[in-house]
Amino acid sequence: MTTYTTLIRFTLIPFVLLTHASAEERPAKPNIVLILTDDQGWSQRSGLMDPENPETGSNYLHTPAMDRIAEEGMRFTGGYSPAPLCTPTRRSILCGTSAARSGSEFASEWVPADHLTLPRALKQANPAYSCAHFGKWGEKMISSPQECGYDVSDGHTGNVTGGMADKMRPAHLVKDPKRTGSVTDRSIEFIRQQTKAGKPFYAQVSYYAVHLRTELLQTSLNKYQKKGAPDRAYSQGWAGMLEELDNGIGRLLDELDALDISDNTYVVFTTDNGGRGTIPGGNPNSPPPNVPLSGAKHSLLEGGIRVPLMVRGPSIKAGSVCRVPVAGYDFLPTFYELAGGKSNLSQELDGGSFVTLFSDPDNDRVKRPIDGLIFSRPRQGMAAIRTGKWKLLAEVNSNREIQSAKLFNVVKDIAEQNDLSKSQSDKAMQLQSRLSNYLETVPDPSPKMRRRKNTE
Repeated sequence: MTTYTTLIRFTLIPFVLLTHASAEERPAKPNIVLILTDDQGWSQRSGLMDPENPETGSNYLHTPAMDRIAEEGMRFTGGYSPAPLCTPTRRSILCGTSAARSGSEFASEWVPADHLTLPRALKQANPAYSCAHFGKWGEKMISSPQECGYDVSDGHTGNVTGGMADKMRPAHLVKDPKRTGSVTDRSIEFIRQQTKAGKPFYAQVSYYAVHLRTELLQTSLNKYQKKGAPDRAYSQGWAGMLEELDNGIGRLLDELDALDISDNTYVVFTTDNGGRGTIPGGNPNSPPPNVPLSGAKHSLLEGGIRVPLMVRGPSIKAGSVCRVPVAGYDFLPTFYELAGGKSNLSQELDGGSFVTLFSDPDNDRVKRPIDGLIFSRPRQGMAAIRTGKWKLLAEVNSNREIQSAKLFNVVKDIAEQNDLSKSQSDKAMQLQSRLSNYLETVPDPSPKMRRRKNTE
């Protein structure tokens, strides 16, 4: 673990004013812990992601710590990753930008250190904040965590750090599977140090699990082998790896309790993209891993971008549910407001603060520069916009020009089976125009590549 001095180096650009006022019941200097898992699907917990849909959880899996966050806080049934691939999502969370702006692939001309970043925004809100990043940073991020304003980090880490060799085997037995234990250890030590020093902190805990390859302990594998066949097309080893990930999260929650800071700490749980469509060792004749959603990682179908999102913390009612769509690129302005930020933020931001939803989950007052959530992956020939109950899924060419589009009501039709673009033509045209205008306005920083099927 390395400590760095914050590097102040980013382009000065125009600013925009936040519109949300602080609620009296929120603490002035809350701690924030962002737990980011890897390749975990929306319905891949033992608890239900949507309490009204019994298909949104799995009786085979065992995730009591993740479920605890949902039960003690708020579930966002319309939570989205900024992209269906890990690095674009991590860049988007870091800079509060859509992947269309900051890069939809691993490679991008977007240099995070030249822009506003999440730790810089927190320090702008209150210079007392200490910020740390542990675990997976990303692929081809260009800038290091310390160059982006983190005080403590694991440095440039990626898929290989978490294990990638012989990744198609159903299971690997190792001493520190997916480094879940050591990432948790470093996170806890940072939290203890900041609590002892009386400093507010932001800790992003970016776990390597459950990304390929499958790693776990022998005891976990034995448990799931005795449990029998999974209820979906994942493997027994994968289920064990997920439970070990949950154990790490449980240790984090227990530490917050032990330090008596849970009441002053927001815990945000999400993942970097939807779950994989196939998992080594899984039975292809079983229901798909992402049931009830269609599609999987890499795709802009719901299975590729709708992800688990739960938030626990001050002023959030236990067991509450919010159905307003929000995305990972909303975190920067949200955390900025929680930290007491009231001044201006960069006009490059595509996200908006959703703090108001914590106390009023039924009232959609998330203010963003564009009305709706934007997704773009021209390499796969796709772009999308989600606003309210509507999602427009467009086919685009390499220049991000829309060739055709389908319209879905993804509240009633989360499997995206019923195209309403003809029966709701006015709505389809409105959203297509909004999406097209955004893509034309924001330059694409990703290198143009021929379309290909990505099996990462």
